Amino acid sequence: MKFDDIDKKILDTLQSNARITNAQLAQDAGISPPGMLERVRRLENSGVIKKYVALLNPEKVGRGTLAMVSISLDVHQIPQIEKFTEEINKVEEVLECYHLAGGDDFLLKVAVNDISDYENFMLTKLTKIPGVSKVKTSFILSTVKFDTKLNINSNNHK
Repeated sequence: MKFDDIDKKILDTLQSNARITNAQLAQDAGISPPGMLERVRRLENSGVIKKYVALLNPEKVGRGTLAMVSISLDVHQIPQIEKFTEEINKVEEVLECYHLAGGDDFLLKVAVNDISDYENFMLTKLTKIPGVSKVKTSFILSTVKFDTKLNINSNNHK
């Protein structure tokens, strides 16, 4: 999908403030509110805008212990991978799951209350998933950079 300068402005603004009114967004981009609404709907319907969310502070909601967890499966075949991804999508502690090429098969970002909660998660949920052969955990001490905003102003998009 090609983006013109107005599309880029819309996407840039919405990534910083998804609660902006349509009227303010239209004014900022220099187009009419009905035109803005049409553009935003087009970006939503095409899948460029996936959803709107509120980002929470994990510590304030009892999920202040974050971990990156590398997973290796014992078998690297499609049914095993599909079963793992189906099961991991049911686990509420897992915020993100990436299928990897290289040494490990999956990388998870996990949010729990404390180390005891992590132990419970690992023993009662993660290692119960069929095919999990190796779990390697790194606990996050502090967040140096956290950003959800993608740069759409470069010429590297299609």
